[in-house]
Amino acid sequence: MDILFTVSCQHSRDYNLTSFCPDNQTINSTSPGLVNPPAFGMSYFTMTLGALSNLTALAILAHSYARFRQRAKAPFLFLASALILSDLAGHVITGALALHLHLGRVKHHRAAIVVEPPQSYCKPFGACMVFFGLCPLLLGSAMAVERCIGITQPLLHSTVVTVAHIRFSVLLITSTALTLAGLPLLNVGNYKPQFPGTWCFLPLNGPLSIADANLALAFSLLGLGALTVSVLSNTMSGLKLLQKRHKDQRVKSNARRHGSFLTSSLHSLDVEMMTQLAGITVVSCVCWNPFLIYVLISVIRFYGGITRPENQCEKLLLLALRLASWNQILDPWVYILLRRAVLRRVLQLLQPEKVLFSPSSSYTDSNRKQISLY
Repeated sequence: MDILFTVSCQHSRDYNLTSFCPDNQTINSTSPGLVNPPAFGMSYFTMTLGALSNLTALAILAHSYARFRQRAKAPFLFLASALILSDLAGHVITGALALHLHLGRVKHHRAAIVVEPPQSYCKPFGACMVFFGLCPLLLGSAMAVERCIGITQPLLHSTVVTVAHIRFSVLLITSTALTLAGLPLLNVGNYKPQFPGTWCFLPLNGPLSIADANLALAFSLLGLGALTVSVLSNTMSGLKLLQKRHKDQRVKSNARRHGSFLTSSLHSLDVEMMTQLAGITVVSCVCWNPFLIYVLISVIRFYGGITRPENQCEKLLLLALRLASWNQILDPWVYILLRRAVLRRVLQLLQPEKVLFSPSSSYTDSNRKQISLY
């Protein structure tokens, strides 16, 4: 996705708020066709970095899923793998579509021609933007709910949250995102080229139809709702883990020596998954909130009878989307860096006098395998 967001608005040297949201007197002072073509070095770097990061994280998750297939961690790993897979597909597909438009703009730049993609190209491009934008947000929300049930209601989790149910949830999430993205392809709403003509999305400025406004509203509310559910679920899970830790500290030393190591190891799995999930939620909120809020404000202005000119705040929208594109690059690094094995080594460097997760010699090999680190 990120190659479409490396355009630098070189025709403007003033980067204050007015350059992003000009007033009605300065709206027509510039033309998208006069925007200088971007340098592709950073575009290629971010695309390569994003693809390699997602592939690395997917390999780590696949290895972990093979080891924890029959355990409580399997549903979380399945959802995480689906999230990374959707990030990878969105990164590559939308990036390739945007690269084609970038090359077209470079070709026609010297002629100062405003090049806009045809509807036959813009509709599938916009559908990909909506689909691969919603899927990671909804999958992240499903991961947060799964962990909340697993931590707060472990007995219910073992009977209700199975891999089969998780697969059905992924299918339901994918169908929801695909339905919303596909409605404009059935002439319910529309996709339009967005500034500077290198990407397509639901129309947000200028004259809108009721269908356009409703689709944009649905996209924004689904995204913001998914982030809200993630934050609330993670908060409940975190409070429950703190409560468990407080109870463990009150256990007598004799009981801890006989049976608390395995319990601590199981708790460490919960802590590890919660750390990864918290990282995903923070990244998603930081990256996606500006874009989703912009979409919501645009719809509210439409229903309030305020019609914003098409090229007003176009740079602000582009900046918000550039920020959202980094979600697909940062998500895999959550799994690469926040694994228990990596965190253990970091803590050992910071506190070398403490040996973390070292199994006692009294444990059998089967117990060591059960609590082994991936």
